[in-house]
Amino acid sequence: MSPDRVMAIYRIDPLHDPRWDDFLEEHPRASVFHTRAWLQALRATYGYEPVAFTNTAPGTALTNAIVFCRIKSILTGSRLVSVPFADHCDPLVSSPRDLNDLLSHVEQTLGLETCQYFELRCLSATPTDFEQRATLDRSFAHHVLDLRPNLETLFHHFHKSCVQRKVRRAEREGLVYQEGRCNELVRHFYRLLVLTRRRHGLPAQPLAWFFNLRDTLGIALKVRIISKESRPIAGIVTVRYKQRLVYKYGASDARFHNLGAMPLLFWRAIQEAKALLLCEVDFGRSDWEDRGLIAFKDHLGATSSTLKYYRHPANSVVVSTHRGRSLLPRLCTHLPTSLLRVVGSILYRHIG
Repeated sequence: MSPDRVMAIYRIDPLHDPRWDDFLEEHPRASVFHTRAWLQALRATYGYEPVAFTNTAPGTALTNAIVFCRIKSILTGSRLVSVPFADHCDPLVSSPRDLNDLLSHVEQTLGLETCQYFELRCLSATPTDFEQRATLDRSFAHHVLDLRPNLETLFHHFHKSCVQRKVRRAEREGLVYQEGRCNELVRHFYRLLVLTRRRHGLPAQPLAWFFNLRDTLGIALKVRIISKESRPIAGIVTVRYKQRLVYKYGASDARFHNLGAMPLLFWRAIQEAKALLLCEVDFGRSDWEDRGLIAFKDHLGATSSTLKYYRHPANSVVVSTHRGRSLLPRLCTHLPTSLLRVVGSILYRHIG
């Protein structure tokens, strides 16, 4: 910021500022991860308190903002994250100048917040000259499906053997599809999630997280379950926001993978998104090492891009949340389900 231009920066609470919802409705890069509902679920489950910074004066309509949650952890350190457990959460700004002004202010407030660093999860907004002072902490593959083609064309673009044939097999198998928000469906999904996370050598997120998301997001959230002879075998959680359907969580019973339940779930979600005249399906992020998940999203006809997570200051000491992954698979494989849930309830609060 030039020395002859001093820009006032204001700190607001997005949970209580009456301008927040209208601001998100108007901003083209706003996502479900910016909403009060997502932030309320974070606070209810993990105790994270949200804060946003803007150069818009009080009493006038918001024109920009960057939202964070503060994570205080004796295991992973204190930091500001924009925002926890979100695949992406772009700074909502209209100019590089505003972005740099806001980020410069956040840099200055780190000491006051007793935070070691802050993290940005950028999908489309690049931190301009801030990038030279920050560090690219992590990156992921991100997939989006364009819903402008008709359903026949979308299905035609599915991989023939990996998706089309599996969808047809799932339909022949007489699998039962259910969707909704009731406690039973949430619990069905969670049981599948515990199986899936155990298979990957990781604990599951707390059950309370999914109930809190269900309660705060309301009808925007759907749990979709497929069952075989009354046994749930696969499920996904999707959220509708504006003209976008967001796939957030998926889980399955590996014993039934050959039946094609997961491809059928995605096909049902895509069919519904088309019926609602939505513009795209956001399939979320994938670790670069998870080639199977990336391939599956590619096989659905989705377009991939790179999702970047920035950290500042670049020389900040970071306690890696990945450091224990060599031990977690052995631990999680042998723990009983009840203890595995306890580990997840304790651990995820520190990950963010």
